[in-house]
Amino acid sequence: MDPRFASRPNGRRPKKRKNWFLRTLGLLILAFVLMIVTVPLYAWSRIDKIDAMPDGTRPAATSGTTYLLVGSDGREGLSRAERARLHTGKDSGSRTDSIMLMHVPASGPTVLVSVPRDSVLTVPGHGKSKVNAAFAYNKGNPSLLIKTLENKTGLRIDHYVEIGFSGFASIIDSLGGINMCVPKAMKDEDAHINLKAGCQDLDGVNALGYVRSRKADGKNDFGRVERQRQMVGAVGKKASSPSTFLNPVRYFSVATKGVDALTVDKDMSLFDFIKFARGMRAVSGSGGITLTVPIGDDSVRVGSGIGVGWDEAKAKALFSAIKSGNTSGLKSS
Repeated sequence: MDPRFASRPNGRRPKKRKNWFLRTLGLLILAFVLMIVTVPLYAWSRIDKIDAMPDGTRPAATSGTTYLLVGSDGREGLSRAERARLHTGKDSGSRTDSIMLMHVPASGPTVLVSVPRDSVLTVPGHGKSKVNAAFAYNKGNPSLLIKTLENKTGLRIDHYVEIGFSGFASIIDSLGGINMCVPKAMKDEDAHINLKAGCQDLDGVNALGYVRSRKADGKNDFGRVERQRQMVGAVGKKASSPSTFLNPVRYFSVATKGVDALTVDKDMSLFDFIKFARGMRAVSGSGGITLTVPIGDDSVRVGSGIGVGWDEAKAKALFSAIKSGNTSGLKSS
């Protein structure tokens, strides 16, 4: 007998296939873990960080974390082809297309509050004005907008997140579209949408039109903010779903596309941003509350236009509950 097999039962060669399989599986798991860790770090390194927070006296910090989420409709940096694809027009200047406050408490449900951009508030140094103007007055730097909102709500804003037109559309496309259930057909030439009623997948361009439309449902800015909250929750849910993490191509695409159109405050860490992303997911399910600042008057005259006024008592109660961390008593609306 061949001496190589003398000490082996039945004189058989050992099977190395099992060891080969385990080594291959180990390498795949290691590659997956490295991808999960390194891709966000790479994407984070590309995000613009700015000095966003105002100077002077500010509200005291809460036990939770409050983020100001702004959708900017600035056209700067968009190519002619991008403007045509996104139907942005040629307007210049910096404006906010959406304004939301998201509070992630130490315990309890996350709250996402839409602030109608036509809200008439006192803008420091400019008197009564639509809150949307606070962003424009400061040429796109959010410090004046943050100061305006902090003065009105008494709530300290800890971090700032801004996303532009192209970044929003890119994120939607990288997710393979977002499924939205449209109650009735929506047609708005200004927003460049013509959507049928029912549940359907929206690509980046249609999703952008869906959240920007002010005329399609007859609700003006109020319908608009409802759809914006709906979209934020849907994006957060799909971006953090297993179907994204277990698909390397989609995971890389979601993590890297749109980051060039994303801006955050310079004090935000990657951990803070991950906490923000988790909050976005929370507001899409039972772990979150979505609502709009209570409105008392929808025809407040300001300058040559008409804005909306808050219901002072209800708004104060809302932000006092958030400030105290008692969000469990709030209800979505």
